[in-house]
Amino acid sequence: MSHTSVLKNEAIEALQINPDGIYIDATLGRGGHSLSILEQLENGHLFCFDLDLQAIKESKLVLNDYLDKVTFIHDNFAKMGDYVTTPVDGILMDLGVSSPQFDEASRGFSYRFESRLDMRMNQEQALSAYEVVNDYGEEELVEILFKYGEERFSKRIVKNIFKNRPITTTFELVEIIKSSLPASELRKKGHPAKKTFQALRIEVNKELESLEKALEVASELLKVGGHLVVITFHSLEDRIVKNYFNSLSKPPKTDRRLPILEEIKVNYRSTLINVSESELEDNYRAHSAKMRILSRKG
Repeated sequence: MSHTSVLKNEAIEALQINPDGIYIDATLGRGGHSLSILEQLENGHLFCFDLDLQAIKESKLVLNDYLDKVTFIHDNFAKMGDYVTTPVDGILMDLGVSSPQFDEASRGFSYRFESRLDMRMNQEQALSAYEVVNDYGEEELVEILFKYGEERFSKRIVKNIFKNRPITTTFELVEIIKSSLPASELRKKGHPAKKTFQALRIEVNKELESLEKALEVASELLKVGGHLVVITFHSLEDRIVKNYFNSLSKPPKTDRRLPILEEIKVNYRSTLINVSESELEDNYRAHSAKMRILSRKG
């Protein structure tokens, strides 16, 4: 299945591309957003980050006509400040897992395919879903499923995981999850393993910790007039982005009983863009997506 970038046109428009500007695609994926940025650059440059070497390899083919304007970096986007030290005009973060990662059975991201438990975006790292499922303690695993998957039946699932260790494949885990849920839950719309698989993926790749750090670094890298565009696909990501953007774009609350000695200046503006009805119809990945924009003011 090909990967269709969600909110692609809106994201590129929000960046307000300067042909001579410096940009960062913090989540390169298969290069869809990067190509749209590069098509508008003249003397500008684009830095592309991704943990997935296969994604970088495939993106080089997509971006072949613009390789003189691109720097590819195989590292976590939370470390973008280590590689880009000058202020930039815009940064894009398209969070989550790309369709090719889900659709390649051997990567172990999906409950739809039989595969060894893996879920590593960076296949050079040691920790995989296999270690999380088979080596973590019971309380730690319950917390991960509840916190990152918002799974109400996390205790039941983990109890059965412990009874059946070692668990090697995705389908083995799916069956354990199904056997842990009440019939009423199994009748609901959506796959019963979705929440658990999301939680494990987030833990394996330390996605939320990386996002929190990346947002701090990105907001500091922005030039005055620059824009940070973030596309999220679930409530945990969006909550982190929303709260961080609000912390920069809204003045802190003060005690109304006290006199205001001076106006508190806010140097950022935050904007929310929702997915259009037409895109919801055309792209199944778009139903949970939100785009938030942080703009640095003068």
